[in-house]
Amino acid sequence: MLPETLTEGYRAFLDDRFARERGRYESLAEGQSPEIMVISCCDSRVSPEVIFDARPGELFVVRNVANLVPPFETGGEYHGTSAALEFAVQALKVKHIVVLGHARCGGVRAFADDAAPLSPGDFIGRWVSLIAPAAERLGPRDGPDYLERLEYATVENSLRNLMTFPCVRILVEKGRLQLHGAHFGIASGELRVRDPETGAFRPAVPGASVSPTRLIRCQDGNAGG
Repeated sequence: MLPETLTEGYRAFLDDRFARERGRYESLAEGQSPEIMVISCCDSRVSPEVIFDARPGELFVVRNVANLVPPFETGGEYHGTSAALEFAVQALKVKHIVVLGHARCGGVRAFADDAAPLSPGDFIGRWVSLIAPAAERLGPRDGPDYLERLEYATVENSLRNLMTFPCVRILVEKGRLQLHGAHFGIASGELRVRDPETGAFRPAVPGASVSPTRLIRCQDGNAGG
């Protein structure tokens, strides 16, 4: 049996959103053509569709622990994020890719704290090891805002790794694909967007947050746009 909360939610969906947008769902049944891909964390508090108030079919979303993009490589056997990226770029021909980080990220903390494995497979530990280059660029762990800075640096690192995929790099260089970095503050609701020229993360809508804003800049601003 499904949890009752899901059943109740589905009933509400049928009575409200599906009823209002039935025509849209019927047209989407024929295929999808989103122009934006969002690579986000699987954290239950950070839903791209909710944050961006997106309608069905508007965003192609892939979620994983700590919103990571691995570097391009053809070894191994399973490439979930790379497969989603390949489909978004080559088949859907999206025009934008957004790497969306967030505050209080458990995956970033697990890497920073060198947390003990949760299972013999240590799937989380091996996955978040992708954060290592970002941590190296930040240098020694110091200051009360280290984890926050590492969250931003992790977004930067994923943007760098996106550019290692030939299909992405070629389209970016031709001006047919744009890369974006962003960070969502769970408590404040503030979205900060990376400036491709300076590497600084600035409020997407200045003055919209309920908390004071401040400029956050990663040390190296040379990653994709």
